[in-house]
Amino acid sequence: MNRDNKAFTPRAIAAGALGSLAIAVCDLYSNMVIRGSYMALDFSTPGALFLLLFLAGLLNPLLKRFAPAWFLGQGELLVAYVMMIAASAVSSMGLVAYLLPLIASVYYFATPENNWENLIHPHVPTWMSPQNPEFVKWFFEGTPQGHPVPWMAWADPLLHWGFFLLALYTAMVCAAVILRRQWMEHERLLYPVAQVPLEMVREEEGHCVPPFFRNPVMWAGFALPAIVSSLKALHAYHNFLPAAELVTGLPLFRNTVYLIFRLSFPIIGFTYLINLDIAFSLWFFNLLETLVQGLLNVLGISSTEKLGPYGASDRPILAHQGMGGMMVLVLFGLWVARPHLGAVWRKGLRGDPAVDDRREMLPYRAALLGLAGGIGVMVLLLWKAGMPLWVSLLLVLLALLIFVGLTRIVVEAGMAEAVAPMIAASTLVSGIGSTALGPAGMVALAFTYIWQGDIRTFVLASCAHGLKLGEHLGERLRPLLWAMGLALLLGLGASTLTLLHLAYQYGGINLNQWFFGPGCQLPFEYVADKLNTPTGPDWSGWAHTAIGALVMGLLMLARHQLSWWPLHPLGYPIAVTWLTNQIWLSIFIAWLLKLAVIKYGGPQLYHRTRPFFLGLIAGQFAIAGIWLVIDYFTGMTDNVVFWI
Repeated sequence: MNRDNKAFTPRAIAAGALGSLAIAVCDLYSNMVIRGSYMALDFSTPGALFLLLFLAGLLNPLLKRFAPAWFLGQGELLVAYVMMIAASAVSSMGLVAYLLPLIASVYYFATPENNWENLIHPHVPTWMSPQNPEFVKWFFEGTPQGHPVPWMAWADPLLHWGFFLLALYTAMVCAAVILRRQWMEHERLLYPVAQVPLEMVREEEGHCVPPFFRNPVMWAGFALPAIVSSLKALHAYHNFLPAAELVTGLPLFRNTVYLIFRLSFPIIGFTYLINLDIAFSLWFFNLLETLVQGLLNVLGISSTEKLGPYGASDRPILAHQGMGGMMVLVLFGLWVARPHLGAVWRKGLRGDPAVDDRREMLPYRAALLGLAGGIGVMVLLLWKAGMPLWVSLLLVLLALLIFVGLTRIVVEAGMAEAVAPMIAASTLVSGIGSTALGPAGMVALAFTYIWQGDIRTFVLASCAHGLKLGEHLGERLRPLLWAMGLALLLGLGASTLTLLHLAYQYGGINLNQWFFGPGCQLPFEYVADKLNTPTGPDWSGWAHTAIGALVMGLLMLARHQLSWWPLHPLGYPIAVTWLTNQIWLSIFIAWLLKLAVIKYGGPQLYHRTRPFFLGLIAGQFAIAGIWLVIDYFTGMTDNVVFWI
């Protein structure tokens, strides 16, 4: 790729800004009103790839032929894409779709039966939620005819949440900058998710259309999910048409566990890009964890601990072990990175001239200050909300540990869909007990589920991929910070206004049943349960966390000391999660196909077949976006052709 290509041009920023606005508005509309395919749900950022496919494969070739002044070069396309993946991290699943319903649900769903009025309401700071009961009711049920959207009722809570989110995203961006060189240059992680857009924008001299779109092998892969998903979509219109069923299951161990067989074309595509040992470990550890859970069920060995929603909360024993593995993954990674982190520290504090940070998006001094400042602001705001100061600090550090661990798994293992075995809130309450937080602290904890609960996408992962793509943007990366900042601002602003408008127009309870139903109630139900029956530290949880940490440590030791050792430790921490249960089969298929290709055809055959698997990704995301457009014009709803 031409490194001399000018990337940060007004054209690139305009394209990225328009794409960010499109994702913020259209993804929320599709989730809430059309209730179709999810285009900003996971780290794969389907909406951003769909727009890049349209931009690089159709619009840009036309511009190159008929309006060369508007043509976007490779670097410009990548800048626009980085902005779009940043917006994807906050537009719906990553933040806004949880933020607005959750801060209002604490009042709307209060009933005499759940007793939230006495248990929770006295501890809710007025600045965290809209206070007018009538406006809250309208948010869930729609405004009466002739009444405007009460924008100002949301101004104060959203302003306070804006300060917290600014601190959170500042800390995430700074952490990504600090870890960039270690992951990209010292450890040379693969970043499989970033390989797809790089292939889409790669150019050849003398051609208007990039080689990615001229490859018949890619189109063969593209056609497979396009045809299957189109049959499924058409079945919603005409039920006499057949629809391919891509998921089934098998009950095992006296029906106590369920082995899921789901075919996901994007997961097959992404997994084909990663190392064989990582792919093997991902599906192997998942099957092993399913076997262990089945045996525990048959033997009657279980834990009665209530971990709350998200993660592997239905399997407390294995969830704790997975969390122990996640902690070791992050802490061992930081230990390995200590020479680099020491260099960052010397440059940031003493300005060591031997350490060069000119290629970084932020100077190391600014990154260290931003990380510390972001953590400090978050801790103080949580303390202001009612959480003890030391608990606030512990929660923020646990959350950042999980964010870093998941990002590491995504950039090394290509896990476009992944969740942690436990979230920070569950880990904290299990470890120190709800009594340590007190009633006000537990209520404040419920509100943290907005940003550390159902974490299937977040800014740190988007920023890490943006920095990887930044390798192809020339020597100046400082403008990338402002481009991503603009995208986040546009994504947050447009998605917030869009969701407020839709909720007051249609009534939130008539929109997405998850975000305006269980998704915004589960945190308060969990907290109410803990307030009714306070708990202390769960020592069995500590024991299983230690077991998981020990297993992870032994796996890492074997990986480094035994050249023949087949298991990569990366698969262990997330093996127990429900999302890995959904995708293990697709990972297995990709591993088996790549194993056969490498064994019988070698690297040459792998490179020849690689476009087919990139086509599986592109085809699934393209057809999902196309059917959303079709459904919008026809009025069809609940026509989901893509979920994972």
